[in-house]
Amino acid sequence: MDSMTLKCPVAIKAKVTERLKKQLAAEIQEAIKNADMELTQIEFHAKRAMTEQAKLDAQGLTALRQQIDTEKQKRIDFKNHATEKLKETAELEIGAEITQGTIDRMVTINIGDDLHKVLAAEILLEDGKVIAFRS
Repeated sequence: MDSMTLKCPVAIKAKVTERLKKQLAAEIQEAIKNADMELTQIEFHAKRAMTEQAKLDAQGLTALRQQIDTEKQKRIDFKNHATEKLKETAELEIGAEITQGTIDRMVTINIGDDLHKVLAAEILLEDGKVIAFRS
């Protein structure tokens, strides 16, 4: 066998622009807004569930309250994390590069190829457009 085909990850990086900063901030703000809506829904449903539970079995109230508090805390933690990400996004320097994820590609390697070079592949984007391939 003289060659082999592999599935390798390719890093997707984006050059920070004002447009990208605004897009990232809008996505984060939307996620925070959704978390707020979920918190409101949890509170609404919690009141009804607590009233129903009290009628059925008062001992189950503690477990139900813990479950509700856990769900609320998840949303609050998410909001706090998202708020930090929003601050970090505002501080990004124009021209800097940030990682946006990875995709897979199929690559055929041959005897003597530099595997590290193949595995170090990156795609650089600027406002959603490919501006460079790196390896």
